[in-house]
Amino acid sequence: MTEEAGPGTPEPKALAGPRREQLLALVRRRDGARVADLAAALNVTTVTIRRDLERLAAEGRVERVHGGARPIDRSDRADRSAAPADPPSPGGKGARLEGQVAMLVPGLDFYWPAVARAAEAEAKRHGLRLLLRGDSYESVDERPALAPLFEAADVRGVLAVPNVEGQRAGEVIDWITRQRAPCVLMEREAVAPSLHRPVESVASDHALGAELALRHLWGLGHRRLGLVVSRNSPTTRKIRLGFERGQAELGLDPAAGFDALIPDTRTAGFAAAIDAVIDRVKATAVTGLLVHSDREAMGLVQRLEIRGLAVPGDLSVVAYDDEVAGLFTPALTAVRPARQALGTAGVRLLVERLLEPDRPVHRMTISPEIFCRESTAAPHGV
Repeated sequence: MTEEAGPGTPEPKALAGPRREQLLALVRRRDGARVADLAAALNVTTVTIRRDLERLAAEGRVERVHGGARPIDRSDRADRSAAPADPPSPGGKGARLEGQVAMLVPGLDFYWPAVARAAEAEAKRHGLRLLLRGDSYESVDERPALAPLFEAADVRGVLAVPNVEGQRAGEVIDWITRQRAPCVLMEREAVAPSLHRPVESVASDHALGAELALRHLWGLGHRRLGLVVSRNSPTTRKIRLGFERGQAELGLDPAAGFDALIPDTRTAGFAAAIDAVIDRVKATAVTGLLVHSDREAMGLVQRLEIRGLAVPGDLSVVAYDDEVAGLFTPALTAVRPARQALGTAGVRLLVERLLEPDRPVHRMTISPEIFCRESTAAPHGV
């Protein structure tokens, strides 16, 4: 840690000012952060971070929450000095748009709220409003929910999260490409079957996220690693791909670990599935697990405690999503997709398409980050 000024010693402005700007940038980029994580990132004490956050909160630049802070939408502040009222539009055209950006997401209670908030803020920067609607992960045909959005007179473009692996996926994607308003897929990638043409998209590199988790555990000395993923999540395929790729690159033997599919925490079979995972941990002597998502990881850790296994003493656990992983006890090491960047990028792709209709299709991939906390440590004997 860096040296701190004494309790009665004023801190030099030359040091405090740049540090607070760094702190603010971290809170915004991570869509919120814990005091401990910020202190580690900036190599200062938690006392300094709390003091800086109080100052930033008093200035209306962050909102204090339990254990940390989260960003305030700069477009809602009276002081717009950090975000010009009329920002240059893509392509240097300088025009502002009017109307709405419609967004249909498969859930409004987990993961997607942060994406939607960022999309709303970016839409405002371009003179647009966000029209948000929710659907379901179980939907096999989003056309009934999407049709009113595409048909609305003032909707300029649509952000959609269709089921690209269902039986009707090809029909839905073809239908999307025939609509008058442009569409950007969020956390999904697809090629229209009729034209064999990719659809504009922005997605997290979840395969890379799994590799980050694997390399973190490997760096701590773990060699027997397991993967626990949600049976119904569209993210599972990419996480598995990254986990397998990481095993191959690190020379790890897949037979030394295991790969388990589990149901959602809210289903009746979750408790039995978690007990089966713990049985496999014991049978294979696995010392590190990547678990998707936070809720499943927390449920697993609680059950491990009941069955006499300590985290990270007996088993290191990495969660995937980092919605609430840092609030748990022990605070969970977690891979965090850049949800805020995802929402911002989706709107920007739509705006660029509106301003330059003939430009090539863009498919953007955004890298996640890993945040190391208390749930991972070196295995016994290392």
